[in-house]
Amino acid sequence: MPNVTPVPLAAQRQSRYTGEVSDALDHPTEAPHDVRFEVMHMRWLNLTFLHWQFDPEQVQAVLPDDLTVDTFDGAAWVGLVPFEMEVQLPGGIPIPREGSFPETNVRTYVRGPDGTPGVWFCSLEAGRLSATAVARATYGLPYFWAEMTAEHQGPDWTYRSRRKWPGPRGARCDVDITAGDGIEEHSAFERFLTARWGLYSTFLGRTLYAPITHEPWPLHQADLTYLNDGLMAAAGFPIPDADPVVHWTPGVGVRIGRPRLV
Repeated sequence: MPNVTPVPLAAQRQSRYTGEVSDALDHPTEAPHDVRFEVMHMRWLNLTFLHWQFDPEQVQAVLPDDLTVDTFDGAAWVGLVPFEMEVQLPGGIPIPREGSFPETNVRTYVRGPDGTPGVWFCSLEAGRLSATAVARATYGLPYFWAEMTAEHQGPDWTYRSRRKWPGPRGARCDVDITAGDGIEEHSAFERFLTARWGLYSTFLGRTLYAPITHEPWPLHQADLTYLNDGLMAAAGFPIPDADPVVHWTPGVGVRIGRPRLV
């Protein structure tokens, strides 16, 4: 099971969590908005979701001042998500060679000042240097270039990642899972973890929000068979002793809209 070296929370920021957040029981399986002017078109393929429960104060400590940790039954959740990415031009036009690569995210769930829920990415590993540079320069997302693979034999998936740039160089993530049966009806908890229709980021000291649309996730049950990870700890969240909540999905096509200031 996990083999990690705990590290302190980023910058040892003092927690601002007040406990005054509502549980998110109502995330719809379909996007509540449309993206009229897409700036990015993607396919997120063969994703594994690993989620662990954390104290909300620990998660709040790494967030910008204008975002609040989102909780389910009073607990915050942090996810480790390896998958395969296909980046396309607006309209779904493929990008030869440079557009396909593995990716691994460490993410959590937040609400903006107006209560809009979304994803906050603590780190994003990408197997393509060009994608890393563009995402850092345009969206302010904390991308890292990594040597990565995503392979499978039938329902058994193997993901490997080694960080190359910027540091800490060598931070690793090894995940093996076995995908199981499909889930016909998503529970409120599964919607809380996966039905997220926007992302938050920080660019030049300002918080941005970008809307996301895609078809409902075709979620499957899954079993974790091997984990050796340092990305969670590098992001400020040493993995707890408890087993993670595990899901797998063959993926969806994604449209991301223009970011706006929060």
